[in-house]
Amino acid sequence: MSDTVALTIDNVQLQGRPGQTILEAADEAGIYIPRLCHLKGLQPFGSCRVCTVLVNGRPQAACTQPISPGMVIESSTEQVREIRKDLIDMLFVEGNHFCMFCERSGNCELQAMAYRFGISAPRYPFLFPSRAVDASHPDIMIDHNRCIRCARCVRASRDLDGKEVFGFVNRGPHKELAVNAAARLVDTTVDVTDQAMNVCPVGALLKKRTAYVVPIGRRKYDHTPIGSEIEGARSQ
Repeated sequence: MSDTVALTIDNVQLQGRPGQTILEAADEAGIYIPRLCHLKGLQPFGSCRVCTVLVNGRPQAACTQPISPGMVIESSTEQVREIRKDLIDMLFVEGNHFCMFCERSGNCELQAMAYRFGISAPRYPFLFPSRAVDASHPDIMIDHNRCIRCARCVRASRDLDGKEVFGFVNRGPHKELAVNAAARLVDTTVDVTDQAMNVCPVGALLKKRTAYVVPIGRRKYDHTPIGSEIEGARSQ
């Protein structure tokens, strides 16, 4: 068996490795494919679909689709960009994201993704759902208004912390993040030092007494777009 797999992404020919996903092969080649639910070190989940690409003309999630010889992938065409913009728009309108006073502004991946795609306001009507905030824990809080159901905290708690503190209940538009206690976060085994506390891409899972520690101008996405670290590796 060959130790490389030849494929094409946006007319760029590259060599991946057997067993890699499209996202992994693209990252190694310095080609950024947007993602929100995916995070290196966590099992691929494929829920947000922001990493959608066209593989031989068919839409696939780049974070879960393995590469294969001769694969032709479209990632930066106008058609794919419009698919991703629609998905990002829907994530905004399905929750309550008030970026102007959110603690994660400047460090939020959803906000940074909107900036990258030139989205100043969603195209769809806001749903303004009624969602709770759980601030019962002395060091941690959950703001369900901002949760995008990416399952990063679910996977990190299960696979990295070995606790299974978080999970989902209900289905469809009623799906929401839950904890492994009767009701409150304070009644779980979660700890502020858990790795699950460092993986949320938005402001849904927060450490208390850390808001606005990094001033404006020094936040992660204040000067460079999301994905720059991957694209920068390509130019080196």
